[in-house]
Amino acid sequence: MDLFITTLLIVFLFLLLGSGVWIGLALAGVAWIGMEFFTSRPVGDAMAVTIWGTASSWTLTALPLFIWMGEILFRTRLSEDMFSGLAPWMEKLPGRLLHTNIIGCAIFAAVSGSSAATCATIGKMTLPELAKRGYPEHMTIGTLAGAGTLGLLIPPSIIMIVYGVTANVSIAQLFVAGVLPGIMLAALFMGYTVVWSLLNPGRIPAPDRISTFREKLWASRHLIPVVALIALVLGSIYLGFATATEAAAFGVVGALIIAGLQGSLTRVEFKSSLMGATRLY
Repeated sequence: MDLFITTLLIVFLFLLLGSGVWIGLALAGVAWIGMEFFTSRPVGDAMAVTIWGTASSWTLTALPLFIWMGEILFRTRLSEDMFSGLAPWMEKLPGRLLHTNIIGCAIFAAVSGSSAATCATIGKMTLPELAKRGYPEHMTIGTLAGAGTLGLLIPPSIIMIVYGVTANVSIAQLFVAGVLPGIMLAALFMGYTVVWSLLNPGRIPAPDRISTFREKLWASRHLIPVVALIALVLGSIYLGFATATEAAAFGVVGALIIAGLQGSLTRVEFKSSLMGATRLY
């Protein structure tokens, strides 16, 4: 009998999702019905206490802060600076500027914690640049879409924060555990791009010019803001100076400073980033 009811609940869940009901409402509805069958506790009281206890968690306040940080950085010249800093180092690597998508997403994922913000910020610069230079569209979009998912794994991942609060697991330990798998996944994306490029040498445009080592080092100065922001956010967590929520607040302040130094922190852009973060959250 229990198996039959469980199967019906699963079928009902997929019917609700397929009909266009919001995911949260569909899950809540199925959970309500399931609790009616499998528990004697008043369902309304149990769900109210559980929802309030989870939603009022102090750690979850890091979510809107990380989302806001991504919205602020999306409106800065950070993507252009990252492309300028990374492109010279990719000139001799098979696949060349395709790797700016992967490395750029890996770096920005260590700032925002959001895949959506990572794809939007990096793609804002790389997609038009790579299209203008004649790179294959399917590889340009594919490397961006694949590497954009690194925002789910590389800390400070928003999904890790949600999981840590739900499973009562240390957020800092989850962040530490996500670094090596994230780097390995980025390396696999780059490895696939290298193999594809070697098999299709005619599909990759030749570089405009080969930069000298001194020019590459000089171009790397554009990476200083994002590296400093990563050190501020992740360094404060790993060194035990701040919790995930406090590190998110540091990140917002750092993003505002970067936007201010670049001249993109106008009143209109500030309000736009705040409204964008509110909608996403």
